[in-house]
Amino acid sequence: MSLSHQRILIIGGGFSGMAAAIELRKQGAQVDLVEIDPGWRSYGAGISLGGATLRAFRRLGILEAFLAQGNASDGVKLHLPHGPLVATLSTPRIAGGDVPGGGAIMRPVLARILAEATRAAGTNVRLGCTFSAIEQEANGVQVTFTDGQRQRYDLVIGADGLNSKVREAVFENAPQPRYSGQAVWRAVLPKPPEIETATMWMGPKIKPGVNPVSKTEMYLFVTEPRPTNDHVDPATFADRLRALLDGFSAPTLQSIRSQIGPDSQIVFRPLEGLLMPRPWSRGRVVLIGDTVHATTPHLASGACIGIEDALVLADELAQSGDVPTALSAFEARRWERCRMVVENSARLGEIEIEGGDKEEHSRIMRESLMALSQPI
Repeated sequence: MSLSHQRILIIGGGFSGMAAAIELRKQGAQVDLVEIDPGWRSYGAGISLGGATLRAFRRLGILEAFLAQGNASDGVKLHLPHGPLVATLSTPRIAGGDVPGGGAIMRPVLARILAEATRAAGTNVRLGCTFSAIEQEANGVQVTFTDGQRQRYDLVIGADGLNSKVREAVFENAPQPRYSGQAVWRAVLPKPPEIETATMWMGPKIKPGVNPVSKTEMYLFVTEPRPTNDHVDPATFADRLRALLDGFSAPTLQSIRSQIGPDSQIVFRPLEGLLMPRPWSRGRVVLIGDTVHATTPHLASGACIGIEDALVLADELAQSGDVPTALSAFEARRWERCRMVVENSARLGEIEIEGGDKEEHSRIMRESLMALSQPI
């Protein structure tokens, strides 16, 4: 069914918001997207992506651009701290036999690819703007914007991330993000020839890894237990990151360590999570992505499940002529998959913080990757 009669507002121009705009425009909806950042910037270093994400890219029509500007590869190599390879996790080719089972790309590059596709789809994008009031009506939503405009929509999609203002405005008792006790460091470095796919070194509590983001660059990620969420001075980033790798004697990792410096685009982020109980909608306002299921990066699937939300929501709106029915069906399809990613990622983090059972860690990884390979 065409959505040409539907007027839809998306609040937030991150990955899930842009994916929703692209898919809803394909269905014929009139789509406005507002993004508070006037520069529509995406911060951070690299982002690792699994096969399910590449499958979503294929549907969105951005897979070719990703393959040209990022990197795709098969398998995840696991090494001991002093270097020996102990296992290779297989990554099924979920996106098709012609597409490797995983990959990585610089976050700003992926954001640019999605932004170009969002505009090309015919979305009305307004930057430097967000909502100031949302008022529900029987068959619509009146939205007042920070630029003084006031418009009516058939549906409002909140996609404004972990610290969502839409969630705060529409759900009075919504949960708040919870700090996990772990942080992640990321940096961008030249790619040595021996790094061909995602590669990790399994320390007792600190887990470094690298993933190529192009033919010449890779990003380094290091998870670190931090009992309290204290401020870290950016002037100390390079020294702190190098120090975290002191206990790893693997020659490749020590060579990578020696290259960390002030030009390495180092990003430090305390890891927080959020799983909002259903319902994820109230009236004709629905939340997607990190607004309702922000996850730690242990399964490399946070962006994946947010983008999948967009695809499923567009499906259900197109299949049903009734918005409330579509929103209920959307939640029913998404809840268990998103819960699995958030809770399993959190458990992986707990095992790493505790220096816990590596067999349990491996089992959760395997079972989660198998679940993510299933159709959405």
